[in-house]
Amino acid sequence: MDDEIPSIRIPTEAFMDEAPSSSAGARRNEDIALDLMKFVAMTTGYGRTTSSGVGFQGTGAATKPDEYATHLLELYARCLNAVQAKK
Repeated sequence: MDDEIPSIRIPTEAFMDEAPSSSAGARRNEDIALDLMKFVAMTTGYGRTTSSGVGFQGTGAATKPDEYATHLLELYARCLNAVQAKK
C-alpha cells in the first residue's frame, strides 16, 4: 500500500486568531432592553399568573397566559424607551 494520505500540518496559532470586531463591547439597544426586562420581570414577579412573588408586583397578576405575554411586551417597550432615552 504505497497510497498514503499526506498529512497537512496547520499551526495552532492560525486557529487562535479572532475576527476583528468593528465595535468591541457595543450592544444594541434591543439587547440591553431585553436583559433589563428579564431582570425586572424575574426579580419583581412582574405580570406573573400567580401572586407568590417577592417585592413589587408590577401592575398586578395576569389571569391568562396571553395577559402575561401582554404584560411582558409592555414591560419590554418601557425598558426599550428607557434605554433609548439614556443615549
